[in-house]
Amino acid sequence: MRYSTLLLVPVFLAFSFPAAFGQGKGVDKQNQKVTDTSRGSAAGNNGTKQDTGTAGSGINWGRDKTKVVPALPNPYRFTARRDALIAAITDVMRDRKLIVDDAASRPTEGIIVTQPYTFIKGAVVTQPELSRYADVQSSNARGWTRGRYTLTVEVQPIDAVSANVSVNAKIEGRTDGPSGAEWITLQSTGTAEQEFLSALVENVTGTGPTPSSTPDLQLTFNGTIVDSGTKKIIVSATPSSVIINAIPKSTRN
Repeated sequence: MRYSTLLLVPVFLAFSFPAAFGQGKGVDKQNQKVTDTSRGSAAGNNGTKQDTGTAGSGINWGRDKTKVVPALPNPYRFTARRDALIAAITDVMRDRKLIVDDAASRPTEGIIVTQPYTFIKGAVVTQPELSRYADVQSSNARGWTRGRYTLTVEVQPIDAVSANVSVNAKIEGRTDGPSGAEWITLQSTGTAEQEFLSALVENVTGTGPTPSSTPDLQLTFNGTIVDSGTKKIIVSATPSSVIINAIPKSTRN
């Protein structure tokens, strides 16, 4: 029995040492550094090079991995004739299983309207999916069972070779209460409009939307840069011109 006890001591120590050495190791989530307090080691230092990525030595633990996609302008400007855009709109609607409402549409005026499209069904899954397309928090209704939207696409010619295309969505949610089924109109979040515009841009141009497709910022500037009491110089700037005025104007003898 004495020898058995002596044999158990090394076994117990063998299992104890790894646990002891492992204590204190981990990730300091607040400072985002690896620490090891069991050996008195200080937190790691990346030195002067703090950038991240394959070329850098810093660590960001996955921060900034999800890129935010900028929203497309609505209306969106296309370099195409109106008849070509209307044909592309109907093609995109067919690909997305949207049925054109011939009674409400006016193709000769550049207006295409779809029939209501049900994008989600079921009491369990309707709430989160409907929240993507509409602001359900602003409604007092609960117990959503279906969601649908109706698109109205309008083409407004600018000149012979370009036109603006605007997309508006009417979002509706259905509730099944004691009084029966009821469709309630909700405020759109813009998701349905953005999805259709993105598909239309890809259909017309052959590629996805690019930042260059967004309109330029229309900035203006008007200010006084010199005011000496006897003379004032005023600068006015627009995206297409810069005007400098001196008051009073200089004269030469």
